[in-house]
Amino acid sequence: LRLLPQQRYLQAERAEVSALERKRNILCCLITRILKVEKQLHIDNLVFRVIDACQKGQLGPGLQFLSFCCHSVDVLSCVLHLLNQGYLRRQEERPHVLEY
Repeated sequence: LRLLPQQRYLQAERAEVSALERKRNILCCLITRILKVEKQLHIDNLVFRVIDACQKGQLGPGLQFLSFCCHSVDVLSCVLHLLNQGYLRRQEERPHVLEY
């Protein structure tokens, strides 16, 4: 009987998936926090505010996290996720404006 060495690439993939999930959760929280305050916001302004907050490492008043790199594609993906979940909605007459 011969034991195979533990496969490290599987552990690496799990760590990457976990990191991506944490990043998505942070972005979704940040998007909802911004829209809760603003009530409605143009999608471009929302993307810029989220990216700026990520670079500064600020989640909101009194809360901070490590700054990380995020791109507009990451933010837009989270916006679509939140739209599909029903947390956000678009205005009918102006679909580029999001509401919480």
